[in-house]
Amino acid sequence: MKRILVIRGGAIGDFVLTLPALKLLRDAFPKARLEILGYRHIAALAEGRFYAEATRSIEYSALAGFFAKGGALDAELARYFESFDLVVSYLFDPDRVFEQNVARCGVDMFIAASPKIADAEHAAAQLARPLEQLGLTLLEGAARLFPSEEDRRLACSFLAQTRTPRIAIHPGSGSSTKNWAISNWQATLTALSRQDVLLVGGEADEQQLAALGNHDAHTAVNLPLPHLGAVLEHCDVFVGHDSGISHIAAAVGTPCVLLFGPTDPAVWAPANSHVHVLRRGSKSLHDVQVTEVLEAVRVLVDDRRSTRSSRAGGDSEGSHADTRELS
Repeated sequence: MKRILVIRGGAIGDFVLTLPALKLLRDAFPKARLEILGYRHIAALAEGRFYAEATRSIEYSALAGFFAKGGALDAELARYFESFDLVVSYLFDPDRVFEQNVARCGVDMFIAASPKIADAEHAAAQLARPLEQLGLTLLEGAARLFPSEEDRRLACSFLAQTRTPRIAIHPGSGSSTKNWAISNWQATLTALSRQDVLLVGGEADEQQLAALGNHDAHTAVNLPLPHLGAVLEHCDVFVGHDSGISHIAAAVGTPCVLLFGPTDPAVWAPANSHVHVLRRGSKSLHDVQVTEVLEAVRVLVDDRRSTRSSRAGGDSEGSHADTRELS
C-alpha cells in the first residue's frame, strides 16, 4: 500500500472522532502517503501532523460530477483518484453513485464508510469499523492531536500577549440545544474572576461571547484550528459543551469538564481518560448547576498541579480524571 486517500467532510467534532480510524491506517501502513480530501481548515489538524502528508479541499465544483450516475467526470480529479491504491470515503452515498464513479477512474480498493452515527456505541468505534475489511480493529477510541513546532511557536507568541491561562472556556457549540444558559456562564466567570481565564470561540459563537458582556477574561477567537489546539495545550482545564472545540481540547491532552444535555456522552464525548462529563439524569442542561462545574474545575486544576509537581520531582507518570457521567 503506497497511497491512501481518506475522504472526510463533516464538522470539527466529526473529523476529530475519525482520527482513531486514521491512526489505524497510519500505524498499519507507516510508509504509505496518506492524503485527506475534506474541509481544508479542519483537515489542517492532521496535515503534516502525524496523520496526513497532504490535504485537498472537498469544496471543489468539479467533484459534483462524481455524484451523477454515469456523469461526465473531471479528468484531473479522475487522475487524482486513480493515483491511490486505497480510497476510504465517509461521504453520504446511499445509492453508491460516488463509489461507482470513483471505480470508473481505475481505483481498485474502495471502502465505503458511512458518516451516520447510531446510538449503539462510541462514534469513534463506528467510524473505524469499516477498516475491519483491511484486518484493522480499533482498540483505543481516544483521539489524539499532535501540534507542530510551528503551532506551538505561534501559540507561545499569542500567549505572550497575556498571562498563560489556567482555564479555557468555550460557551458555544453547533446547536443552541447543547448550550448551557449564558447566565450560568456569567456566574461561572464571576466565580473564577481571580483566575486566568481564556474565552474561546469562532464565528458561530459570536452571539454567546457578546452576551457575556464585559469580563476580565482574555479571548481566543477565530484562531486557525491547529494553533488553537496548541493554545489549549497550555491550559490547565478546558470547560465546554458537546462541541468540536471540546474534542480538540481533549485530543491535545487538556483535562476537560464537558457539559452534556440531550446528546449521549457514551456516543459523542471524547473517549480520552482526562475528560469529566457532567450530565443530569433529566438530560437537561438546565439541571447542571454552577457549583458542580466549579467543583469539577477545582478537582482537575488540583490534579494538574499534582501531576506537574510529581513530574518535577522525577515521577513521569501523570494522573488524569476519569470520564464519568453524573446521574
